[in-house]
Amino acid sequence: MSETPERATAGVALFDLDGVLVRGDTFTRLLRRHLSRSRWRAALVMPVTPLLAVRPLRAIAVRMIMRLALLGLDAARFRARAEAFGRELPAERDVAIPEGIATLRRHLDAGDRVVIVTACERELARTLLDTLGLGEVELISSQLVWGRFGVTRGSLHNHGARKPRQLAAHGIEPPWEHAYSDSLADLPMLAAANHAVLVNPDGRLALRAQQALGGRLRIVHW
Repeated sequence: MSETPERATAGVALFDLDGVLVRGDTFTRLLRRHLSRSRWRAALVMPVTPLLAVRPLRAIAVRMIMRLALLGLDAARFRARAEAFGRELPAERDVAIPEGIATLRRHLDAGDRVVIVTACERELARTLLDTLGLGEVELISSQLVWGRFGVTRGSLHNHGARKPRQLAAHGIEPPWEHAYSDSLADLPMLAAANHAVLVNPDGRLALRAQQALGGRLRIVHW
């Protein structure tokens, strides 16, 4: 069931990318494709993957896997691969979420300032949005910093509590009118919205979100 945004008052409408406009984790898909074509990088990553199941170590494991997977690339080579993947991905069956894209467009038609706020890497996210016909929409994303041997420290992971900070850096201060996400990692962004929308949650996720957000939360299934 989709939601029709209120048209009476224009405001800011924030959208996560993965799980809201496209299914799955876009950057993880890219890394899997990349590793499937590089056996030596896959061999480096394999011993680290069990750490993903250990909650206190998950964030560290994610960073290690990313750096190992992209070892030896530079900014230009990564950009070429990210852009190629971003152009190809929407052609895969059931990747795009039509209801999410239609909802975003209704916000645009209502005169809202629409911003996609995602943990996905910038080059990949921008190309994917262009391919989906959303090239005009503002984007706030993660950004990789490149060194001699690949990704280095200083890269920006636009995730969780960092999203409101990045929004503030772009002149967008809370409260915002609407926020759409499929994850409780985005609770800081959802909690600052007058209208928080949780997309496709299971029962446990929906209950936790309702406990945190109360009557401001709406749930949609796309």
